[in-house]
Amino acid sequence: MRCVIARFPFDLTKSGVLESMKGVKPEPVVGESVIIGRRVYPVKQVGQVITRQDRRDFSAGEVIRAMTQLGFTCRGLPEAPAPARGLDPLRRASALLGSPVSV
Repeated sequence: MRCVIARFPFDLTKSGVLESMKGVKPEPVVGESVIIGRRVYPVKQVGQVITRQDRRDFSAGEVIRAMTQLGFTCRGLPEAPAPARGLDPLRRASALLGSPVSV
């Protein structure tokens, strides 16, 4: 499949991406990710390996679009947990520290 990443055309195949990522240790994921095989890789790491370009030269969206078209599962940014409501800061801190033990 032909796709454009960082204004350069690439002919990518699913088997080619699997072969390129074989033996590459995944970095910790803090943003968007791609599942390749049984491993979860950051999108920018995958883009760097398959295009051999600097990570600053392409966007995560370009790589996600290409990986999705090839049939890989992509995940977006993890959602932040909703803040606890109904507690003022003092009561919230007390709840996090635990209640005092009565003797």
